[in-house]
Amino acid sequence: MAGSADLYDELIAAAHAIYGAHPGRRALHAKGSWCEATFTATGEATRLCRAAHFSGEEIPALVRFSNGSGNPEANDANRESRGLAVKLRPEGGDETDMLATTARAFPVRTPEDFLELLRLRAPDPETGQPDMEKLGAWLAIHPEAQPSIASTLGLEPPASFGTVHYYSPHSFRLLGDGNDTWIRFRWRPAAGEQRIADDEARAKGRDYLADDLRKRLDDGPVRFDLLLQTRPEGASLTDPSEVWPDEPELLEAGTLEVTAIVDDPEGAGHIEVFDPMRLGDGIEPSDDPVLHARPGAYSVSAYARLG
Repeated sequence: MAGSADLYDELIAAAHAIYGAHPGRRALHAKGSWCEATFTATGEATRLCRAAHFSGEEIPALVRFSNGSGNPEANDANRESRGLAVKLRPEGGDETDMLATTARAFPVRTPEDFLELLRLRAPDPETGQPDMEKLGAWLAIHPEAQPSIASTLGLEPPASFGTVHYYSPHSFRLLGDGNDTWIRFRWRPAAGEQRIADDEARAKGRDYLADDLRKRLDDGPVRFDLLLQTRPEGASLTDPSEVWPDEPELLEAGTLEVTAIVDDPEGAGHIEVFDPMRLGDGIEPSDDPVLHARPGAYSVSAYARLG
């Protein structure tokens, strides 16, 4: 299900009301670091899905790590979600984009609810803060938002972009030889989950995540394991706010090896759009309304960035 053009415009306008409009920048996840990488699938992934990037060959990728807010000057110590966007570019051009964040789930079930939440988060011009009474009342009738809040505001800042798990809240069907499997995916850091205290993060400086990533890559690749979470019995395919239990077992589907920082590829009339609905042959989306609304909102943001 896709939303209307008006809805996409309103979503971007609501994000700008929170963080300000910054020409040439994304409405959300405005601050990021670009990297080159490779992905190599496991044999189990090859058996599950015929997608080109699951062939088992080394696949080139463009990666962007980011903070969740729409403020490109935000302090990396802020408690918010972080993003890992991966554009897989197998030979032949059958690209797939994989988007994940450190939040275990999306805060709402529909794009309309997300618009309402964004509007409630807009700061009052006099106080600089949202109306906490109205926001609290909204949260009271939307308990589905709690897992997302707990895994963002409830956790200390990451020690590194390379030391946190990244989760997709959306469901996809993998098509193989005569079989199909519903999954969600996540990226597990090879270095393990590492977070630091708020005051330690602030002492490291506004851009410590980018600085840390550069230093780590000077010493070698930063690696993540792709884990596929097969659909538990009774789990929703269309509710991105639902956290699937870690049963049955997570399947190891491959390794992402981030190898180097690259210059921002955007500029001079060119932008890179990471779209979770850009799926290569062998992968199909669920009917999740948030998933289907994301390309439209990204399109509005992309045209704004192009001026």
